[in-house]
Amino acid sequence: MTVLMLQPALHEKIWGGTKLKTFGYNLTSDHVGEAWVVSAHANGVSTVTQGEFAGQSLAQLWSEQPALFGGHDPKQAFPLLVKILDAQQNLSIQVHPNDKQSSENFGKTESWYILEATPGAKLYYGHHASTKAALRTLVDNQDWDALLRTIPVQAGDFFYVPAGTFHALGAGVLALEIQQSSDTTYRFYDFDRLDPTTHQPRPLQIEAALAVTKTPHVDPILNQRSRLQDQTIVTRLLTSPKFTIDKLSVRGDSHFNQHHPYELYNVIAGELTLTAGQATYPLKKGDNFIMLKDTGNYTLSGRGEVIVSFVTPTSYREQELSYLDN
Repeated sequence: MTVLMLQPALHEKIWGGTKLKTFGYNLTSDHVGEAWVVSAHANGVSTVTQGEFAGQSLAQLWSEQPALFGGHDPKQAFPLLVKILDAQQNLSIQVHPNDKQSSENFGKTESWYILEATPGAKLYYGHHASTKAALRTLVDNQDWDALLRTIPVQAGDFFYVPAGTFHALGAGVLALEIQQSSDTTYRFYDFDRLDPTTHQPRPLQIEAALAVTKTPHVDPILNQRSRLQDQTIVTRLLTSPKFTIDKLSVRGDSHFNQHHPYELYNVIAGELTLTAGQATYPLKKGDNFIMLKDTGNYTLSGRGEVIVSFVTPTSYREQELSYLDN
């Protein structure tokens, strides 16, 4: 059984806070906005904490031990990135490029599972412009009230954010973000705040943002479904061209089979035990790991919530998908 338990890379952000402490992470300031909990991206790499690969980075293992992950082209980067975001303040209004538009290995299609939300919390998701010309006019005039579309949120909500979607987390939202492994962001608007280190506004990339924003905005149609696996409710939150996401609501001993070359696991609530063969792993909120295919059959016991994600297999892509990226 190969399970890669991971230590996150933490990032201070102008909009960050201290809620990541509740996941057991050691914060170095009161403005930690992101924990990159499963990452092989150069801007924040996760590290294996135990087992024969302890001390090695996920990026190193991906590069040097491709057989662990089912084999891949040596030039291929690890495709997924999972973060926990603590938005004490609004994030900037932003957009991300798709695969063809990005200068990185991937575009930045992403998703949010809302872990916590204070009363009245909201997302900025999509816009009200019907044409590219109208979008430019509203941005040039800084008519944000007319342009910005907001959605109230609560814990348990899920959102899919394809590349080209105008978006931002609002203040008071704690979210698990599963995305392509990219760090390219184009900002439209940053609420006129100043960077405390430079005392200047943070840079905007308005022309690049305008070039990649989809207009008009169309909400993706979620096609979610649930099934019972022993004592676990398995909810398929998303099947997209880039990744697939399940939520496991574990309420007792439940048996599973690892079907994919590797799967990413994020424990978001409760206490669980993972068992496979003679190996056992106690799990708690804030634990993150990758399970490799040689695991085979395994059992989850206890009570807790787990988000599982994996690269969408070709066989899935050949079927009708809920979402299509440009």
